Amino acid sequence: MADLNQLLGKIAEVRDAIKNSADGLQDRRAVYETRKSFLEKSGRIGQLMKYMKEIEPAQKADFGKKVNELKSWAVDYFDSLDEKIKQKELQSRYESEKIDITLPSTHRQVGCLHPVTQVRNQLIDVFSGMGFTIYEGSEIENDYYNFTALNTPKDHPARDMQDTFYLSPEFLLRTQTSSGQIHVMEKQKPPIKILSPGKVFRSDDDATHSPMFSQMEGLVVDKGITLGDLQGMLDVFVKKIYGDDTRTRLRPSYFPFTEPSVEVDVSCFECGGKGCNFCKHTGWIEVLGAGIVNRKVLENCGIDPDVYSGLAFGIGIERTAMLKYGINNIKQLFESDIRVLSQIDDN
Repeated sequence: MADLNQLLGKIAEVRDAIKNSADGLQDRRAVYETRKSFLEKSGRIGQLMKYMKEIEPAQKADFGKKVNELKSWAVDYFDSLDEKIKQKELQSRYESEKIDITLPSTHRQVGCLHPVTQVRNQLIDVFSGMGFTIYEGSEIENDYYNFTALNTPKDHPARDMQDTFYLSPEFLLRTQTSSGQIHVMEKQKPPIKILSPGKVFRSDDDATHSPMFSQMEGLVVDKGITLGDLQGMLDVFVKKIYGDDTRTRLRPSYFPFTEPSVEVDVSCFECGGKGCNFCKHTGWIEVLGAGIVNRKVLENCGIDPDVYSGLAFGIGIERTAMLKYGINNIKQLFESDIRVLSQIDDN
């Protein structure tokens, strides 16, 4: 029979071994593996129970109690050790992820709306304040709405393949937002007051022209509309866009869908009309085309030209932006160069 005191000494040895093993444990995985080596059924504490058969029957209860006390102590000891290492790991992680809020923040450049979008919004604000509503037509049109209904002759140069992007003999990419006014006049009877902004397409490419650009068509149809109404309205427009001292003048021109037709100039907002390089020393800058709606266009839409008259104007949004912000090449508006765009923010 085994001596109980000797067996109690083995229990003490296991307790000391647990304590000594804890000194070298650096992470929770090591704690888990060490815990298994002592507390599993085949571990060192479990192995102590094999001595139960070598003890006097009267001492078995005391020995079993001591082994269970050791096991309970070991469970609490490893739990406590695991929690300490967990907190240590968390603290180490917090230290590694700490942000020094006293350092200067990273500078992030704030963006702004594109110049064309800014000008488009400004134009809509100006004319919506005069009672205009917005109509956005389709970028794909048929020949009738883009040319025929607008009184454009079959032999007009604008219909040529070198000027227009044809998708088929009948359909094309619209060359002007003027086609929108035909759609509106067919469906709506006067009075009419609409703006039709959108992309248009023409086979043209140089420093001041692009195959794709933005246009805004304006149309007013009512009784007694005259060129005086057109000039008064455009006076308000140019003052809002180019400054309160800006003036307008109308020069005779020709467009198939208006009669009479005019080119609209504004006094140079760089030199005040005195003459400079910007206005080529004329004191005036051409900004848009306009006129009184041709009788034939009204008739094509079922509107009696003896009762109603109308005015129409077409504004190139890129051209307006280039003049307003001093941009000399339209391609700069398509390159998204932050050095250019960051200088332009009217919002």
